[in-house]
Amino acid sequence: MAQLVATLASTHHPFYLKATTLPPEQQMPQAAEWKRKVEAYRETLARTKPDVLVMIGSDHFHQIFLDNCPQFLIGKAPRYDAIFYNEEREFGIPKYVLEGDEAMSGFMHQHLMDQNFDFAFSNELKIDHSIICPIITVRPQNDLPVVPIYTNIFAPPLASPRRFYNLGRAIRKAIDAYPSEKRVAAIGTGHLSLELGGPRQFMETGPDPEFDHRAIEWLRNGDIDAILDNVDHASMAKSGNATHGFLNFILMLGVAGPEGADYVDNLDLFHTMEAYFTWYPKESAA
Repeated sequence: MAQLVATLASTHHPFYLKATTLPPEQQMPQAAEWKRKVEAYRETLARTKPDVLVMIGSDHFHQIFLDNCPQFLIGKAPRYDAIFYNEEREFGIPKYVLEGDEAMSGFMHQHLMDQNFDFAFSNELKIDHSIICPIITVRPQNDLPVVPIYTNIFAPPLASPRRFYNLGRAIRKAIDAYPSEKRVAAIGTGHLSLELGGPRQFMETGPDPEFDHRAIEWLRNGDIDAILDNVDHASMAKSGNATHGFLNFILMLGVAGPEGADYVDNLDLFHTMEAYFTWYPKESAA
């Protein structure tokens, strides 16, 4: 069977590439530290020598719109074009093409359906920065096939935090059951407290630093009970209008265990807290 070798969960700041590749005199004060932290985080994936990446992100209304918005979707294509024009223009992210793993996508789709997760699917999915940002940060050579999974974190009604956690457990079971000798890494991205287009967007910190620090400790300790006791849709909205991206962190904790993280780092940037977590599996989800 396939072997899960690492679970990674991080924020996905679309300006990372631009911020760390500008001429030194034009870079933000934290650029060198940010690059150093990301390069250290990259090693937590490289050391596991994965063969395929199961990648969890969320479309930012680039391809999925309010006329047809699934809660959960899996890509089943042989390859994926990535990055939309506004992401090139605003963030300086170049176009990408990612290789797909059709066989693993098909197996996972059926296995997740058998676990009562009725996924939508796409054979023509185009990827945005929620999945390309971790390619840039932890696998910049872009040399591995991917199984992309999209979650709805933007368009209410949203699935509950517990549902996201249970989906993470289901994804782990699907990976563990895949009849292959492949080494699999699961990589997901989301947000801590975040405000987009609202009055708290351009603060010196994220809109809710207290939530950010509590969330980091919950994930560090693998404390799913504390998360489910303290986090719901209303509390996330109170912490910032885009804080529902934390649902993807909850999902990744489901993939991981729940267990305490083996690697934790963070960086307080202008208007956002960046955070990086890696878990190495101790046992299967069976």
